[in-house]
Amino acid sequence: MTSIGTTAQTLTILLTGRQGQIGWELCRSLAPLGKVIALDYPQIDYAHPESLRSLLREIRPDIIVNAAAFTAVDKAQEEKARAMTINAEAVDVLAREARRLNSLVVHYSTDYVFDGTKPGPYGEDDAPCPLNAYGASKLAGDINLRESGCACLIFRTSWVYGTRGNNFLLTMLKLGRERDNLRVIDDQIGAPTWSRLVAQTSALALAKLIASREKGWDESCLGIYNMTSAGSTSWYGFAREIFQKAAAAGLCPSPGIQAIASEDYPLPAARPRNSCLNNDKLFNVFGLALPSWEAALSLCMDELPCMTP
Repeated sequence: MTSIGTTAQTLTILLTGRQGQIGWELCRSLAPLGKVIALDYPQIDYAHPESLRSLLREIRPDIIVNAAAFTAVDKAQEEKARAMTINAEAVDVLAREARRLNSLVVHYSTDYVFDGTKPGPYGEDDAPCPLNAYGASKLAGDINLRESGCACLIFRTSWVYGTRGNNFLLTMLKLGRERDNLRVIDDQIGAPTWSRLVAQTSALALAKLIASREKGWDESCLGIYNMTSAGSTSWYGFAREIFQKAAAAGLCPSPGIQAIASEDYPLPAARPRNSCLNNDKLFNVFGLALPSWEAALSLCMDELPCMTP
């Protein structure tokens, strides 16, 4: 175990990627746990990994919550080297500095580390096999983090959406106001997951580790965890649920939606057909479970009327 010499009141938490969907929510969820230093580009630049060393040595955080990443899946196919630098090389520098500082790292990964050929939900111990450059870069980051020997929590999530940023929910609402008919892929299955619930659940898990840290970070609680909403649907099913709720709330009219195959909407980066993750480990270790994707979507969309023109 790693020895910790701080109290809950004096914990310093470095949050990276504060402007991202999960990072923005983490700014709020982490606030009760310690002093949060939330940074984003240009204050912190993952495209130049070596610059992280001096920053980390200056801040000397007790906990590093890494929500920064190159997340543009299709763009990563064109900028593979940049995606690898940000998602893997920078994480390696961060992890090695964390080990030197005896810091805990909380890191976010993705369902895209898997190829989607498994007939059921993926567990944490299933062998990764990414189909695209984004997934490969995130997997490399996961490996670098674990091989560094630092204390870490890796949360794998999927199909993240929220009330800000670029995501499927906001894209559908925008298109629903602009078009009468939409074509949406129906042969990729996963669990839409609200960014706020990822942040809140992360904070709850972290609080448990902090509460027992007098003897060091509890190694039995460290490692990889899946963290997604319960249940599953396709992108088409997700879109239908969005528009049903949006129409009821008066956010936008409900357009016609046509279910299509992945081949009918080719993209630069291949996506796994099955993105479902098994969340049993998260419940068994931390006693935490996200609600169904439908319930979470309702909670999220309750906040949209005041934010939508």
